[in-house]
Amino acid sequence: MDHFHLRDGVMHAEDVSLADIAAAVGTPVYVYSRATLERHARVFRDAVAPAGRVHTAFAVKSNPNLAVLRVMQREGFGADVVSSGEMLRALAAGIAPGDIVFSGVGKQMHELVAALEAGIGQINIESEEEGVELSALAAARGMRAPCALRVNPDIDAGTHEKISTGRRDNKFGVPIDQAVAMYARLADLPGLEMRGLAVHIGSQLSSLDPLEAAFTRLGHLIGELRAAGRTVTHADLGGGLGVPYKAGEVFPSPAEYGAMVARVTRGWDTALTFEPGRVIAGNAGVLLTRVIRVKRNANRDPFVIVDAAMNDLARPAMYGAWHDFEAVRPNGTRMTANIVGPICETGDTFAMGREIDAVAAGDLAVFRTAGAYGATMASSYNSRGFVAEVMVDGDRFATVADRIAPETITAAERVPDWLQ
Repeated sequence: MDHFHLRDGVMHAEDVSLADIAAAVGTPVYVYSRATLERHARVFRDAVAPAGRVHTAFAVKSNPNLAVLRVMQREGFGADVVSSGEMLRALAAGIAPGDIVFSGVGKQMHELVAALEAGIGQINIESEEEGVELSALAAARGMRAPCALRVNPDIDAGTHEKISTGRRDNKFGVPIDQAVAMYARLADLPGLEMRGLAVHIGSQLSSLDPLEAAFTRLGHLIGELRAAGRTVTHADLGGGLGVPYKAGEVFPSPAEYGAMVARVTRGWDTALTFEPGRVIAGNAGVLLTRVIRVKRNANRDPFVIVDAAMNDLARPAMYGAWHDFEAVRPNGTRMTANIVGPICETGDTFAMGREIDAVAAGDLAVFRTAGAYGATMASSYNSRGFVAEVMVDGDRFATVADRIAPETITAAERVPDWLQ
């Protein structure tokens, strides 16, 4: 459920007309619904509560906007971060350091130091080499870093290959068959408090079966470690639960996910960490755009050229991802069209041969389910500047990320003296 709906023939975000937002802020612009974010956060939190001692950490990479993170903080969520920049955002949003999990396969030395000095609650180690480096950094500071070892269970999540993270040939985690010995070596190092295991097999999962298989393997590994005399008090189960992008798609609900987790982890006697991102933010945002023109070619579907582009919403170009496209003021008629942006790339295509609401030059439309992996992946390709972001709260709205104009970006560049 989300809070984007038609009212008097005009699409609204909660109680605010998207036409009013476009008039005030311009397009393209991401629009987030606070009510939707809060509802999804509460639904997920309530779904996993029966599993026992749980900690929910919002995946900042899905949407790092400070206003979004503040909503998550107010809902009792921590943060899952994969860079020191994301860590700084989480802290700026008021999330306590102890509620932050630092993940990521390529943490640099300065990021490990920043995590130690900030007092981050858990660092997920993704290689023995990383663990050795972290040990030296922590010991030199007289500290003990709370850590979990991320394992790769060699489970195919059945998602797009570019968002799969749990297969043996993926870069993430350590092979599960090496985990017992590696965990023991790391636990014996100074400066490390090895307290558990972590697993995350991918994003946008449409079935619970791969997750259950991964968690089952993790449970067996916990038993092996304890049998070897090692302490395991925490298990980080990652995120990955998918959301429907196409109207009519059905995905496992958070309640079904929570019931599976409670069943599989019964008897583990560990605190459980969850890192939801897309399932919280995906349907809480849309990308509002305006039609530049409709280009009609003989013997083929027309091109609906919009002012949003692949630099604003990269998922279709990167993954072939689907986003429903709807008119802000639908007139009841339909057309078949190719939806494209103005970037000088054929890949700047959102849909081909798609049946959509009929639109004409100047009309407003939205790409749905754009609240996750949308603005966070934006770029300034073709020197177009960065897209703005807005949050709606009932009958009011505010710009929560300014549009960064091309001239502002250019002003940060320099021509050396020897080229003058």
